[in-house]
Amino acid sequence: MDKIALTAGALYVIVLLRAGGTFAVGWLAGAGARRSRFSERISSPKFRRAERAIQRWGAPVVAVSFLTVGFQTAANFLAGSMRMPLPRYLPALFLGGAAWSLIYATAGLGVLEVLGRLFAGRTALGVAAAAVLVLAVCAMVVHRWRRPGRPSGGPVAEES
Repeated sequence: MDKIALTAGALYVIVLLRAGGTFAVGWLAGAGARRSRFSERISSPKFRRAERAIQRWGAPVVAVSFLTVGFQTAANFLAGSMRMPLPRYLPALFLGGAAWSLIYATAGLGVLEVLGRLFAGRTALGVAAAAVLVLAVCAMVVHRWRRPGRPSGGPVAEES
């Protein structure tokens, strides 16, 4: 079997389990919130309108969320907590998950192959390239952490 097809298949199973699990956790959290002291807040007309909109129109958002970084988990969790019906959620999950797995299987394998060739042929250059990548990621994290306007409470401080 082709290396890309095998990788894409494995990634597809992983994303279906992960995103579907996130949806289920969101569904359970939403059900718990509806029985808690927050039930008054989430039964307001404004919240109900938002819930109906997500139930009806949220599937395209879920499908597209698989092409983003950092929004996929939130979209699946919210779809579950807002009780998106399974006949609307599952096609979005299957389509978005397929796109995600194919992108990561092709681009991911391509990057790994290039890095493997670089390390095999020119180890010093490969080590230097890896070091530059690590330093770039560290610089980005430090820059985001220290950007102006961030509260002094650290990276997890909440705004009110």
